[in-house]
Amino acid sequence: MYIIISFENCFIPKLFFIILEYDREKIAVAAEKKREENDAFRIFLKNKKYEIIDEWVQSINNEVEKKIDCTLCGACCKGLMINVTLEESQNVAKHLKMEEATFKKTYIEESQNGIMIMNTIPCHFLSDKKCSIYENRFNECREFPHLKKPNFTNRLFGTLIHYSICPIIYNVIEQLKIKSNFFLEN
Repeated sequence: MYIIISFENCFIPKLFFIILEYDREKIAVAAEKKREENDAFRIFLKNKKYEIIDEWVQSINNEVEKKIDCTLCGACCKGLMINVTLEESQNVAKHLKMEEATFKKTYIEESQNGIMIMNTIPCHFLSDKKCSIYENRFNECREFPHLKKPNFTNRLFGTLIHYSICPIIYNVIEQLKIKSNFFLEN
């Protein structure tokens, strides 16, 4: 399924249109084919001013995010390792009306250094492609796919790890290639 959107209120010219890809199977196939291209793109962006790239990424992401409903996907919940803070553990335990110790024993794995992660992949709280604790979800889940954070070029390697599973990341990266004239310069 494709949708065409225009970028009217962002840094991209008004006449620029995007065709978004939603089909995760097609995205996975394209990601495999574009592995070398994406490696070259990562190197290409290292030579650009990160402030400009951040503006472009956030502008493109703002438009793409509006058009992709994560609750129809849930791929991140199926494949990401989620870090959990003590405060988040306490909040979710309270939300679930559980003792914190019981919550940790049931859902959390803790290292000797005190680093906590969800103890299963997919996430325990994924239910029918949706988060069953959405209003109380972990910060790492709230921020995924992390495209609003600064210094995108320094995080691009990690972002590309999820390129094959996340329609938002896939579409933002593909539009960023166009915006940055990657195809013209290579």
